[in-house]
Amino acid sequence: MKYTILVNGAARPVEAEPDTPLLWVLRDDLGLKGTKFGCGAGLCGACTVHLDGAATRACTLPLSAVGQRAVTTIEGVGASALGRSVQDAWLAVDVVQCGYCQAGQIMSATALLARNPAPTDADIDRAMAGNLCRCGTYLRIRAAIKQAAGLPRAGDARRAAT
Repeated sequence: MKYTILVNGAARPVEAEPDTPLLWVLRDDLGLKGTKFGCGAGLCGACTVHLDGAATRACTLPLSAVGQRAVTTIEGVGASALGRSVQDAWLAVDVVQCGYCQAGQIMSATALLARNPAPTDADIDRAMAGNLCRCGTYLRIRAAIKQAAGLPRAGDARRAAT
């Protein structure tokens, strides 16, 4: 079937079966390789994109369910000031180790900050719980989210006192 989906602000025609996961449409049909395949069951978060701003697992979302809603991928998230702020914080804090999960992490973090610009540690932990990082960079992820939000990070008071 033929569809036109809005991806990163542009209407993109695609031809695929209605039950094709959005992940494969993005990667195989549109060439947007930043969204990663992790588990295929929506459990690891590597495939996270935004659907009308909400963090959504692309591996379990059928193309037919996208409709007229806007899809934002890691390739497009930096077009917004918030997305750019999160990406910049990721670099400043040096979050990335192997990097495989980081696109999904950034997408979930950006969605969190869009709905809660001053999250607590508990808010961050809840929002990011569905994103797995085999390298264990969770403390750096939390620090980057706080930096993007303009919140003090753990140890900032100690550094300021010295």
